[in-house]
Amino acid sequence: MADSTFPTATTVDDFHRNLAAVTARLEGAARRAGRDPAQIRLLPVSKTVPAERVRLALAAGCTWLGENKVQEAKRKAAELADTPARWSVIGHLQTNKAKDVAAFADEFQALDNVRAAAALDRRLQEQGRAIDVLVQVNTSDEDQKYGLEPDHVLGFLRELPQYSSLRVRGLMTLAVWSRDTDHVRACFRRLREVRDRIRDVDSDLIGPGELSMGMSGDYEVAIEEGSTCVRVGQAIFGARATPDSHYWPE
Repeated sequence: MADSTFPTATTVDDFHRNLAAVTARLEGAARRAGRDPAQIRLLPVSKTVPAERVRLALAAGCTWLGENKVQEAKRKAAELADTPARWSVIGHLQTNKAKDVAAFADEFQALDNVRAAAALDRRLQEQGRAIDVLVQVNTSDEDQKYGLEPDHVLGFLRELPQYSSLRVRGLMTLAVWSRDTDHVRACFRRLREVRDRIRDVDSDLIGPGELSMGMSGDYEVAIEEGSTCVRVGQAIFGARATPDSHYWPE
């Protein structure tokens, strides 16, 4: 059943209203943390949303769109090829999908293994292009989640310069799903601390050191802990009928 907290946007005006509400909360969280709101990117996540409604979001001012599943993202990118949409893949990448990501994506936020890095780099080299990537880190210690263990991130980053089509921009994480704000906050704080330790060792490995963390239910906490990119879906598009278990492994 859809969550009435996130009513479905079905018109351009609905999207204007939802985007304004999210932006106001984003700016409020930034100011509470003494941060400049302009430092934080809002990435609307359009997973499960049909292309015709995504068009309305684009008409309301969205430019970037995040998608979890490569096949779904590939289909939408083709259906919306006549628009200025830019695509960020934020879900796990199987190596046999690297060719697809290389063909349409402008960013990949879930890099967490060398095989995927090599496959994506090879396909990008074939097309003569490069994309921004973020390394996914498992900060909640949940076995069912993808992402590197925090202690393995530095070693992995040292492997990536050999893949010249991958521009490393920073780190990404998913917090634990919990009503315990302190528990959620700890996940975000942990990612920031990983980033800061790597900067102390070799800042070149992590580019500008972006932190992609925070979704519809927790993005304000993420911003307070240093997020530079919040991935917001339901608060913009409306509640999803499809459970997150369809997108994140059990």
